[in-house]
Amino acid sequence: MMIDNIQHKMQLHNGYKMPGLGLGVYKADNGEEINNAIQVALQTGYRLIDTATFYGNEKGVGEAVRKSNIPREEIFIASKLWIDDQGAETTREAFEETLNRMELEYLDLYLIHWPKPSKYLESWKILQELYREGKIKAIGVCNCMIHHLESIRELGGVQPMVLQNEFHPKLIQQDILDYCKENGIQYQAWSPLMRGEILDNELIKEIADKYGKSVAQIVIRWDLQKGVATIPKSVHESRIKENADVFDFELTQEEVNEIDELEDHTRTGAHPDTFMEEMDL
Repeated sequence: MMIDNIQHKMQLHNGYKMPGLGLGVYKADNGEEINNAIQVALQTGYRLIDTATFYGNEKGVGEAVRKSNIPREEIFIASKLWIDDQGAETTREAFEETLNRMELEYLDLYLIHWPKPSKYLESWKILQELYREGKIKAIGVCNCMIHHLESIRELGGVQPMVLQNEFHPKLIQQDILDYCKENGIQYQAWSPLMRGEILDNELIKEIADKYGKSVAQIVIRWDLQKGVATIPKSVHESRIKENADVFDFELTQEEVNEIDELEDHTRTGAHPDTFMEEMDL
């Protein structure tokens, strides 16, 4: 299927629709930096903004969305529950604080940022409640392996609609992609450009030259053709616009396969099963 516009949406298993391409705002400063980035993104046609409590810029996201004068229901806003806030007693309060900082009545997507052992399942139960109350349109998780998803499935009730993981040509994890497809979970990529490390890849450079595109544009297009939603982060106007200019060409299946073959399981972030040890939690 040719994905031919920036507002192309992927339908989640509850029927709610999420744009396939969005703007990530990790490390963007509250104030002028994040406001300018979001205004450029929205003017370019982006309709998904991805933030997190941990990023420290939820307030700036809310302010920028209001300044845009674009109707709230047209913008898909996602945030995440941080590790310290997980648990039966603290999840709801953390979510309400996020809404208050952003001055919103609801979130389109709320995700558990990392699966903290002994806590993420308690938090998932609270997310289910918030979803049923209509305060969140869709719920999901980040940085999970199949065994985390299976633990959630065994709880019963509302299941994750989105899984946001590190995903790029060096880290595909096809087994998780297949699991998500089989269970109606939309996969979403963080660090799709491998924090810039993928931009020097010779194979992708060759493909980029063929289409007159940048390496970043080829990788983002590859994400979308694999059915993976993606949220490249940037605060630079030229890059925000460049990342969105991926809808006037289509990679061949052979090219998609060639990029797939670059996988060597390299991570730019922590492995979900060792992150808590590294955080000393």
